[in-house]
Amino acid sequence: MLPPAPRGENGYRTYSARDVSQLRLVMTLRRLGLTATEAGRLARLSLEGGVDGNELPAALQRQRETIAERRADLDWLDGELRDLEATLKATSRPGGGSGARPAPIAVLFLCNANSGRSQVGEALLTKLGGERFAVQSAGSDPAPVSDLAVTVLAEVGIDWGRARSRQVAEARGPFDYVIALSDSMRETCIAIEGPHSTLHWHLPDPGGVPGSLEERLTAYRRVRDELSRRLVPFVELALRTAAPEHLFAT
Repeated sequence: MLPPAPRGENGYRTYSARDVSQLRLVMTLRRLGLTATEAGRLARLSLEGGVDGNELPAALQRQRETIAERRADLDWLDGELRDLEATLKATSRPGGGSGARPAPIAVLFLCNANSGRSQVGEALLTKLGGERFAVQSAGSDPAPVSDLAVTVLAEVGIDWGRARSRQVAEARGPFDYVIALSDSMRETCIAIEGPHSTLHWHLPDPGGVPGSLEERLTAYRRVRDELSRRLVPFVELALRTAAPEHLFAT
C-alpha cells in the first residue's frame, strides 16, 4: 500500500509520520469497500492536496449506495429465511401411516383487497394441490378481481374469469394454514378463529405498480412466478406432514 521506504544503516526501513497517516487513510477507505488501488490513489492525493474537492465525497457516496443495496439484499434474504423457517415449523407435524391418503388441507390466502396476490395464490394452489387441498382467499377491504391477475393466470392455463373477491368474514374455516401475502394482514392471520398455522409471504402489491400495460403485467407475472416457487415445496411438505385428523383410510 505504501512505496518501499529507504533502509537505514541497521537495515530497517524507516517510515515517516506522513507514511503512517497515508496507511491509516488507506485502511479506512478499504474498510469502506474501496479497492486497494482506488484507496491508495485517493489517500495519496488527499495528503498531497491533489484530489478534487468532490472526488472523495463522490467516492464515499458511491460506497454508501453500494452498502444500502447490500443491506436491502440481506434484509430480503433474512425475510426469505424467516419464511422458510415458518413454513418448516408449520408443516413439521406427525404424518399418518400407510394405507391412508390426505384429506383436503384447508388453506386461506389473505391480502388487502383480495383482487390480485391472494387470488393468484388461491388459483395456483388449487391447480397444484388438486383435490388434496381446499383453498380460499379473502381480503380486509375487497375490491374487484384484477383483470391483469386473470390474464397472467390464463397464461399458465388457469381460467379465473369467474372469480370474485371476498371479505375475510366470508371465509369458511377451520383452516390448517392461513397465508398472509402482505405485512398488513399479519394481525388478521392471528385473529382467524380456530387452530391453524400462519405463514407470512410478503409480496409487493402488483396493483400499485404504475406504467404501461406491459409493465403492470410484468408485476403480476412476478407475483405469479414467486408464488409458484413457494407453493411447490409447500404442497410437498404439507402433504408429507399432514396431521392425523387430515387422514382417512383408503
